[in-house]
Amino acid sequence: MTEQFNLFKVAQQHVANACKRLNLSETVYEMLEEPERSFMVSIPVRMDNGKVKVFKGIRVQHNDAVGPTKGGVRFHQDVNLEEVQGLAALMTFKCAVLGLPYGGAKGGVICDPTNLTKAEMEKLSRGYIREIAQIIGSDKDIPAPDVNTNSQIMVWMMDEFSKLNKSNDFGIMTGKPEVVGGSAGRVEATARGCIYIIEEACKKKNIELKGARVLVQGFGNVGWNVAKYLNKKGAKILGVSDVRGGIYSIKGLNPIKVYDYVGKTGSVVDYPGTINISNEELLETECDILVPAALENQITLDNAKNIKAKIIAEAANGPTTPEADEILAQRGIEVLPDILANAGGVTVSYFEWVQNRTSYYWTVQEINKKLKQKMVKSFFDVYKTYQASPTTDLRTAAYMVAIKRLTEAMSMRGWLGIQELEANENWECKESSINGKLA
Repeated sequence: MTEQFNLFKVAQQHVANACKRLNLSETVYEMLEEPERSFMVSIPVRMDNGKVKVFKGIRVQHNDAVGPTKGGVRFHQDVNLEEVQGLAALMTFKCAVLGLPYGGAKGGVICDPTNLTKAEMEKLSRGYIREIAQIIGSDKDIPAPDVNTNSQIMVWMMDEFSKLNKSNDFGIMTGKPEVVGGSAGRVEATARGCIYIIEEACKKKNIELKGARVLVQGFGNVGWNVAKYLNKKGAKILGVSDVRGGIYSIKGLNPIKVYDYVGKTGSVVDYPGTINISNEELLETECDILVPAALENQITLDNAKNIKAKIIAEAANGPTTPEADEILAQRGIEVLPDILANAGGVTVSYFEWVQNRTSYYWTVQEINKKLKQKMVKSFFDVYKTYQASPTTDLRTAAYMVAIKRLTEAMSMRGWLGIQELEANENWECKESSINGKLA
């Protein structure tokens, strides 16, 4: 039986589990259960044919206890409020587990970008910023690219915000080109961060990275860069996939050559010298390291029992369902959770924001060094918590690290009563209450 997947409810379940492990009160859970603010806006756009079309936009700010909120903006026909709320929550915990001075946010516009011209995309991007301008700012909420948005769209948005405020404000957006305040190393940051986490996990599992068998689901910016970097470190890339399907070779693939092939054909499918396989088959093929770098809800109750990897590194957001997590844990398969494994992108976005605010820019070597320091420290923070609680998994440990930091910040700011931080002898009653909400 296939689970009903809801990213927002899944995030709430992870929060509840971590709160129970930390022996925190229900009040802490309730503070993190729902976003602080959710905004719905209407965006009128004069299309190329002269007619005005009204698009719907969303911006959610989940929690700003430790600093301004931060998160991407996606343009997609299936964007909805609950999805954006779930993604904003993930950003809160992702930033907290890395120790970044940000809370989480997310945004979206309901549209099909494939049906829009470049001029219409610019008008829509600028229109979205005009509608949310009052609630964002380099000290309030900093957007970034996400699904179907890119560095050009970030520049349009930054420029529109600067015009509204009559001064340049490069720090209002991250993910920009370097010529207008972007950071060196940002494009590859998510993949690099994931590699640093994989390296540390392999050490803990006594897996030699050189010669390790790797499968990568998703061959976009993150997936192909993960494959490229792992291949450079001597790992054997057995298979990769995209939305049209996958390819497999027992001899291993050269990710750079596959990337060039995709540039010519639009897909990895039919790459010479390989076997075509489905995304489902790729996930269930034997390997040492499996990297889901595509969409959410990929490893589920239906296929978790068939996964044949030693480590799963979640380069995508929410690729593993809670039911699948339980099965994988029982089978001894270690999952490197999304809020840790794919946090390299937001970490370098933070570096970009810092550089914008100081007008002093770092080299790519400095960026990569700082990124590695952040990612490795965060891995050990999570792993220490994981080892201290043998009955938990790395995902719960990561949420515990994040929520402990958020709870301390909320307490110091006076958002929680003193009693909320004390070990609660009546936790059993509160646990039942939380479980009831998630049932």
